[in-house]
Amino acid sequence: MTGTQLTITLTGGHCSDAQAVLRTLEPVFGPPDSQPKDEHATVHTAVFGGGESSAPTPPDDSGRTGVADPVTVTLQGTPEAVHKAGEALSAAFTVRDQGIVSGDQEQERELLIEA
Repeated sequence: MTGTQLTITLTGGHCSDAQAVLRTLEPVFGPPDSQPKDEHATVHTAVFGGGESSAPTPPDDSGRTGVADPVTVTLQGTPEAVHKAGEALSAAFTVRDQGIVSGDQEQERELLIEA
C-alpha cells in the first residue's frame, strides 16, 4: 500500500451524502476509483490511489458543508493517509471521532459526519 492509498466505507445517509464526502477528499487524494451511484445502497466503498495535493483544501464555499443524514465513515490506510483524510473531513463537515485502531502498517478510523 502506498503512503496515500485510502479505502473509505460510508454507511447511512443518501447517495448524494456519500458523493459529497468523496468530493471533499479529492483535493487531497485525487479522484476515487468509483463514485456512489446506487440510490438504494446502504453502504458505499471507494479507494483513493494517490494523486494527492499538498494539503487538505476546504470546499469552494469556504465553509462547512452538510449531509442530509448522519454518515458513518470508516477510513483505512496508512497512518498518514488516515490522518490527512480526517483533517479534510473535519474542515468540511461536523465530525465526531468514533475511534481508531492501529495495526503494524495500517490504521482504521471511524468518524460520524453529523447532519
